[in-house]
Amino acid sequence: MQPSVLLASTNMMPQNLAMQQKIIIKNNHGEKLVGLLHETGSTETVILCHGFLCTKEHRNMANLAMALENEGISSFRFDFAGNGESEGLFGYSNYYREVEDLRAVVEYFNGVSRPIKTILGHSKGGNIVLLYASKYHDIDAVINVSGRYDLKKGIEERLGTGVLERIGKSGVIDVKNSKGETHLVTKESLMDRLNINMHEACLSIDEKCRVLTVHGSNDKFVHIEDAMEFNKFIANHRLQIIKGANHGYTSHQEQLASAILNFIKDTRL
Repeated sequence: MQPSVLLASTNMMPQNLAMQQKIIIKNNHGEKLVGLLHETGSTETVILCHGFLCTKEHRNMANLAMALENEGISSFRFDFAGNGESEGLFGYSNYYREVEDLRAVVEYFNGVSRPIKTILGHSKGGNIVLLYASKYHDIDAVINVSGRYDLKKGIEERLGTGVLERIGKSGVIDVKNSKGETHLVTKESLMDRLNINMHEACLSIDEKCRVLTVHGSNDKFVHIEDAMEFNKFIANHRLQIIKGANHGYTSHQEQLASAILNFIKDTRL
Protein backbone atom coordinates (compact mmCIF):
# COMPACT_ATOMS: atom_id res chain seq x y z
CA MET A 1 0.00 0.00 0.00
CA GLN A 2 1.31 3.43 -0.95
CA PRO A 3 2.39 5.41 2.16
CA SER A 4 0.55 8.69 2.61
CA VAL A 5 1.89 12.19 3.12
CA LEU A 6 0.10 13.89 5.99
CA LEU A 7 1.76 17.28 6.23
CA ALA A 8 4.00 19.57 4.25
CA SER A 9 5.39 23.00 5.01
CA THR A 10 8.12 25.00 3.33
CA ASN A 11 10.56 27.76 4.08
CA MET A 12 13.31 29.35 2.06
CA MET A 13 16.95 28.79 2.89
CA PRO A 14 18.64 32.11 1.98
CA GLN A 15 22.20 30.78 1.77
CA ASN A 16 21.55 28.64 -1.30
CA LEU A 17 17.92 29.31 -2.21
CA ALA A 18 16.96 25.66 -1.76
CA MET A 19 13.57 24.85 -0.31
CA GLN A 20 13.18 22.74 2.82
CA GLN A 21 9.88 20.93 3.04
CA LYS A 22 8.68 18.93 6.02
CA ILE A 23 7.00 15.71 4.93
CA ILE A 24 5.30 13.12 7.11
CA ILE A 25 4.95 9.56 5.78
CA LYS A 26 3.18 6.66 7.45
CA ASN A 27 5.15 3.43 7.84
CA ASN A 28 3.54 -0.01 7.65
CA HIS A 29 2.68 0.19 11.37
CA GLY A 30 0.67 3.36 10.85
CA GLU A 31 3.31 5.49 12.60
CA LYS A 32 4.16 8.95 11.28
CA LEU A 33 7.73 9.32 10.09
CA VAL A 34 8.86 12.95 10.00
CA GLY A 35 11.41 14.05 7.45
CA LEU A 36 12.86 17.11 5.77
CA LEU A 37 13.14 17.32 1.99
CA HIS A 38 15.92 19.57 0.71
CA GLU A 39 14.42 20.51 -2.63
CA THR A 40 16.81 21.75 -5.31
CA GLY A 41 14.46 21.33 -8.27
CA SER A 42 16.19 18.12 -9.32
CA THR A 43 14.29 14.83 -9.11
CA GLU A 44 17.60 13.16 -8.15
CA THR A 45 17.05 12.56 -4.44
CA VAL A 46 19.30 10.88 -1.87
CA ILE A 47 17.73 9.40 1.27
CA LEU A 48 19.78 10.05 4.44
CA CYS A 49 19.48 7.68 7.43
CA HIS A 50 20.71 8.61 10.92
CA GLY A 51 22.41 6.32 13.44
CA PHE A 52 21.64 4.91 16.88
CA LEU A 53 20.34 7.44 19.44
CA CYS A 54 20.53 10.15 16.78
CA THR A 55 18.00 11.96 14.60
CA LYS A 56 17.74 13.67 11.24
CA GLU A 57 19.21 16.76 12.94
CA HIS A 58 22.60 15.11 13.56
CA ARG A 59 25.38 17.24 12.10
CA ASN A 60 26.35 14.56 9.60
CA MET A 61 22.82 14.42 8.21
CA ALA A 62 22.42 18.21 8.07
CA ASN A 63 25.87 18.86 6.60
CA LEU A 64 25.55 16.15 3.96
CA ALA A 65 22.15 17.49 2.95
CA MET A 66 23.75 20.92 2.51
CA ALA A 67 26.67 19.51 0.52
CA LEU A 68 24.24 17.71 -1.80
CA GLU A 69 22.22 20.92 -2.19
CA ASN A 70 25.33 22.77 -3.29
CA GLU A 71 25.71 20.20 -6.09
CA GLY A 72 22.06 20.57 -7.12
CA ILE A 73 21.05 17.21 -5.62
CA SER A 74 17.90 16.96 -3.52
CA SER A 75 17.91 14.90 -0.32
CA PHE A 76 15.49 13.67 2.32
CA ARG A 77 16.58 13.13 5.93
CA PHE A 78 14.08 11.61 8.31
CA ASP A 79 13.65 10.19 11.80
CA PHE A 80 13.15 6.46 12.17
CA ALA A 81 10.13 5.46 14.26
CA GLY A 82 10.73 6.10 17.96
CA ASN A 83 13.39 8.72 17.25
CA GLY A 84 13.28 12.50 16.95
CA GLU A 85 9.92 13.79 15.76
CA SER A 86 8.63 10.47 14.46
CA GLU A 87 5.98 8.42 16.22
CA GLY A 88 6.56 4.97 17.69
CA LEU A 89 8.52 3.43 20.51
CA PHE A 90 12.31 3.50 20.65
CA GLY A 91 13.95 0.09 20.28
CA TYR A 92 17.60 -0.79 20.84
CA SER A 93 17.70 -3.07 17.81
CA ASN A 94 14.76 -2.53 15.43
CA TYR A 95 17.07 -3.08 12.46
CA TYR A 96 14.51 -4.69 10.20
CA ARG A 97 11.73 -2.40 11.43
CA GLU A 98 13.92 0.50 10.35
CA VAL A 99 14.52 -1.21 7.01
CA GLU A 100 10.74 -1.15 6.58
CA ASP A 101 10.64 2.53 7.59
CA LEU A 102 13.15 3.19 4.83
CA ARG A 103 11.02 1.10 2.48
CA ALA A 104 8.01 3.32 3.19
CA VAL A 105 10.09 6.41 2.39
CA VAL A 106 11.45 4.94 -0.85
CA GLU A 107 7.96 3.87 -1.94
CA TYR A 108 6.58 7.33 -1.26
CA PHE A 109 9.16 9.07 -3.44
CA ASN A 110 8.83 6.44 -6.16
CA GLY A 111 5.09 7.12 -6.07
CA VAL A 112 5.51 10.85 -6.72
CA SER A 113 7.77 10.30 -9.73
CA ARG A 114 11.02 10.78 -7.84
CA PRO A 115 12.56 7.30 -8.12
CA ILE A 116 15.22 6.79 -5.48
CA LYS A 117 18.56 5.58 -6.78
CA THR A 118 20.82 6.30 -3.78
CA ILE A 119 20.42 5.67 -0.06
CA LEU A 120 22.95 6.66 2.61
CA GLY A 121 23.27 5.79 6.28
CA HIS A 122 25.70 6.67 9.06
CA SER A 123 26.69 4.16 11.78
CA LYS A 124 23.58 2.04 12.50
CA GLY A 125 22.04 3.79 9.50
CA GLY A 126 24.84 2.27 7.42
CA ASN A 127 23.67 -1.17 8.47
CA ILE A 128 20.09 -0.25 7.65
CA VAL A 129 20.87 0.78 4.06
CA LEU A 130 22.91 -2.39 3.50
CA LEU A 131 20.15 -4.57 4.93
CA TYR A 132 17.67 -2.74 2.72
CA ALA A 133 19.77 -3.45 -0.37
CA SER A 134 20.03 -7.11 0.61
CA LYS A 135 16.23 -7.43 0.87
CA TYR A 136 14.98 -5.03 -1.81
CA HIS A 137 16.83 -4.89 -5.09
CA ASP A 138 15.53 -1.56 -6.36
CA ILE A 139 18.44 0.77 -5.49
CA ASP A 140 21.37 1.61 -7.77
CA ALA A 141 23.77 2.92 -5.12
CA VAL A 142 24.25 2.46 -1.36
CA ILE A 143 26.53 4.56 0.83
CA ASN A 144 27.54 2.98 4.12
CA VAL A 145 29.22 5.52 6.39
CA SER A 146 30.93 3.79 9.33
CA GLY A 147 28.52 0.87 9.57
CA ARG A 148 29.38 -2.16 11.69
CA TYR A 149 30.10 -5.54 10.07
CA ASP A 150 30.00 -7.64 13.24
CA LEU A 151 26.97 -6.65 15.31
CA LYS A 152 28.15 -8.80 18.21
CA LYS A 153 30.76 -6.12 18.83
CA GLY A 154 30.22 -2.66 20.27
CA ILE A 155 27.51 -3.62 22.73
CA GLU A 156 29.49 -3.06 25.90
CA GLU A 157 30.79 0.28 24.59
CA ARG A 158 27.18 1.45 24.40
CA LEU A 159 25.59 -0.37 27.30
CA GLY A 160 28.44 -0.92 29.74
CA THR A 161 30.46 -3.94 30.84
CA GLY A 162 28.69 -7.13 31.80
CA VAL A 163 25.59 -6.12 29.89
CA LEU A 164 24.51 -9.67 29.06
CA GLU A 165 24.67 -10.67 32.72
CA ARG A 166 22.87 -7.51 33.87
CA ILE A 167 20.09 -7.73 31.33
CA GLY A 168 19.74 -11.43 31.99
CA LYS A 169 18.91 -10.68 35.62
CA SER A 170 16.62 -7.67 35.18
CA GLY A 171 15.35 -8.18 31.64
CA VAL A 172 15.90 -4.50 30.89
CA ILE A 173 18.55 -1.77 31.25
CA ASP A 174 18.67 1.98 30.58
CA VAL A 175 20.62 3.84 27.90
CA LYS A 176 20.80 7.61 27.41
CA ASN A 177 20.96 9.56 24.16
CA SER A 178 23.00 12.71 23.53
CA LYS A 179 20.24 14.84 25.11
CA GLY A 180 20.33 12.82 28.32
CA GLU A 181 16.99 11.19 27.59
CA THR A 182 16.64 7.65 28.93
CA HIS A 183 15.54 4.75 26.73
CA LEU A 184 14.95 1.16 27.78
CA VAL A 185 16.86 -1.72 26.25
CA THR A 186 15.18 -5.11 26.62
CA LYS A 187 16.74 -8.55 26.51
CA GLU A 188 14.59 -9.31 23.47
CA SER A 189 15.92 -6.30 21.52
CA LEU A 190 19.50 -7.15 22.45
CA MET A 191 19.10 -10.72 21.21
CA ASP A 192 17.49 -9.39 18.03
CA ARG A 193 20.66 -7.45 17.28
CA LEU A 194 22.88 -10.43 18.03
CA ASN A 195 20.94 -12.55 15.54
CA ILE A 196 21.46 -10.20 12.58
CA ASN A 197 23.99 -11.58 10.12
CA MET A 198 25.63 -8.82 8.11
CA HIS A 199 27.82 -11.34 6.29
CA GLU A 200 24.78 -12.98 4.71
CA ALA A 201 23.31 -9.57 3.96
CA CYS A 202 26.46 -8.51 2.11
CA LEU A 203 26.35 -11.62 -0.06
CA SER A 204 22.68 -10.93 -0.89
CA ILE A 205 23.24 -7.45 -2.34
CA ASP A 206 22.76 -7.45 -6.11
CA GLU A 207 26.10 -7.17 -7.90
CA LYS A 208 24.64 -4.40 -10.07
CA CYS A 209 24.16 -2.25 -6.97
CA ARG A 210 27.19 -0.04 -6.39
CA VAL A 211 28.21 0.22 -2.73
CA LEU A 212 30.53 2.75 -1.11
CA THR A 213 31.84 2.25 2.41
CA VAL A 214 33.39 5.34 4.01
CA HIS A 215 35.27 4.88 7.28
CA GLY A 216 37.54 6.95 9.45
CA SER A 217 40.99 5.57 10.22
CA ASN A 218 40.69 6.89 13.79
CA ASP A 219 37.23 5.47 14.48
CA LYS A 220 37.44 4.12 18.04
CA PHE A 221 33.81 3.04 18.16
CA VAL A 222 33.52 0.97 14.97
CA HIS A 223 37.01 -0.15 14.10
CA ILE A 224 38.37 0.06 10.59
CA GLU A 225 38.46 -3.74 10.36
CA ASP A 226 34.68 -3.69 9.91
CA ALA A 227 35.10 -1.63 6.74
CA MET A 228 37.68 -4.11 5.48
CA GLU A 229 35.20 -6.96 5.92
CA PHE A 230 32.54 -5.14 3.90
CA ASN A 231 35.16 -4.70 1.19
CA LYS A 232 35.78 -8.45 1.09
CA PHE A 233 32.22 -9.64 0.70
CA ILE A 234 30.19 -7.02 -1.18
CA ALA A 235 30.49 -7.71 -4.90
CA ASN A 236 30.41 -4.18 -6.36
CA HIS A 237 32.18 -2.28 -3.62
CA ARG A 238 34.39 0.76 -3.16
CA LEU A 239 36.20 1.49 0.10
CA GLN A 240 37.17 5.04 1.07
CA ILE A 241 39.24 5.48 4.24
CA ILE A 242 39.41 9.03 5.56
CA LYS A 243 42.71 9.44 7.37
CA GLY A 244 42.42 10.68 10.94
CA ALA A 245 38.61 10.79 10.99
CA ASN A 246 36.70 9.56 14.04
CA HIS A 247 33.28 7.90 14.09
CA GLY A 248 31.43 11.22 13.88
CA TYR A 249 33.84 12.84 11.38
CA THR A 250 34.12 15.73 13.83
CA SER A 251 37.02 17.42 12.03
CA HIS A 252 36.52 15.79 8.65
CA GLN A 253 33.11 16.91 7.43
CA GLU A 254 34.45 18.27 4.14
CA GLN A 255 36.39 15.08 3.38
CA LEU A 256 33.30 12.99 4.13
CA ALA A 257 31.14 15.09 1.82
CA SER A 258 33.77 15.01 -0.92
CA ALA A 259 34.02 11.20 -0.85
CA ILE A 260 30.25 10.86 -1.07
CA LEU A 261 29.79 13.43 -3.83
CA ASN A 262 32.54 11.87 -5.94
CA PHE A 263 30.87 8.48 -5.63
CA ILE A 264 27.44 9.87 -6.57
CA LYS A 265 28.91 11.61 -9.60
CA ASP A 266 30.59 8.36 -10.68
CA THR A 267 27.32 6.43 -10.42
CA ARG A 268 25.80 8.78 -13.00
CA LEU A 269 28.32 7.70 -15.63
